[in-house]
Amino acid sequence: MARAGLTTERVVAAAADLADTVGFEHITVAALARGFGVKDASLYAHVKNLSDLRVRVAILAGLDLADRIADALAGRSGRDALIAFADAYRAFALTHPGRYAATQQQELDPAVYDAHPALRRNLTCTYALLQGYGLTEPDLTDAGRLLRSTFHGFVSLELAGGFRHQRDAGATWARAIRALHAALVNWPEGEGS
Repeated sequence: MARAGLTTERVVAAAADLADTVGFEHITVAALARGFGVKDASLYAHVKNLSDLRVRVAILAGLDLADRIADALAGRSGRDALIAFADAYRAFALTHPGRYAATQQQELDPAVYDAHPALRRNLTCTYALLQGYGLTEPDLTDAGRLLRSTFHGFVSLELAGGFRHQRDAGATWARAIRALHAALVNWPEGEGS
């Protein structure tokens, strides 16, 4: 029987909080159970195993990131939309590093996306942003990969303490986003198709 007060939502939210504290790769059912003051077995009424827990954290985090990006994009286009998207992405990663790591999990089963179609919203938002620059396929995919590579690479290095220079990382971020805007406005046509 499930312990009173524990729900799947509470367990997953606590796991997401734990991921932000100790790192997504370090969350365990045992650590989570200790946080609730229960035995590990009490949590198995709410999650199947550690893999299921991690998938659920990835879903929670992915939906949260998608909401933040969609909210940031609302009513914006072009450079303003790119800056808002980028800043929402970076703020999420820096504020919730464990949740952010969960969103980068590559092993999600396609059935997870079918069960949670809102997880595809980041892709939809990215394509809408890039269509505002007049891009169509295959340029949409190429430009989307450029954005993701830049955003993920930057925040991953920042989270790892990789920017030790005295120049503020936020100033470099703003400049990188302006450079991406310039690249999108001047996107090369017909190369590499």
